[in-house]
Amino acid sequence: MSKAYHAKYPGSRQYWERRYDSGGDSGAGSYGRLAEFKADVLEDFIEEHDIEDVIEFGCGDGGQLSVTEYPSYIGLDVSPTAIQMCKDEFENDESKSFFLYDSKSFVDNHGLFSAELGISLDVIYHLTEDEIYQNYMEHLFSSSDEFVIIYAANTASECVTVDHVRNRKFTDWVATHAPDWELTDVIENEYPYDPSDPEHTSWADFYIFENATG
Repeated sequence: MSKAYHAKYPGSRQYWERRYDSGGDSGAGSYGRLAEFKADVLEDFIEEHDIEDVIEFGCGDGGQLSVTEYPSYIGLDVSPTAIQMCKDEFENDESKSFFLYDSKSFVDNHGLFSAELGISLDVIYHLTEDEIYQNYMEHLFSSSDEFVIIYAANTASECVTVDHVRNRKFTDWVATHAPDWELTDVIENEYPYDPSDPEHTSWADFYIFENATG
């Protein structure tokens, strides 16, 4: 795997495009036992609530998607290379569509990008810029009709010190900017972070929000 993406940090959007373009992937959380854990939680939720369509903000290279069964699915990502990888991987799957996402120019007044369930997996702590974080959260919740599922570390403290990670206490954002959404469940990670095994453990947990006006 090329390591060219470890050059000076250029910002979140450019970082991920450079990472994928140089042969990198979505990271350890999208593969192996962490991916299987996420898939099990999501599939159980979808079945329990009879979810018919899903929109994901930050689909990455499709690693997680390849082990998760969804109904109708829309995937968005900031990286053109990642979107092309998903198109190639799922070109024969008519249930899936993929689109390039730019939070600064994303305007959907007609509600073309919407679904019963919106998901964000291992994304929020990679949104290092405040404006991009704010836009992303607004788009995630406005595009979701009934439920939002976030898989991330809900803390503002630094768990790791790398340029492309900035933790956010996103439940504070929801309480302030999306008060109609209620946190209904937290599912703790089966593989909590272990510094001796960082590739197979994670700080992230599942946070499930429901639209109280729905």
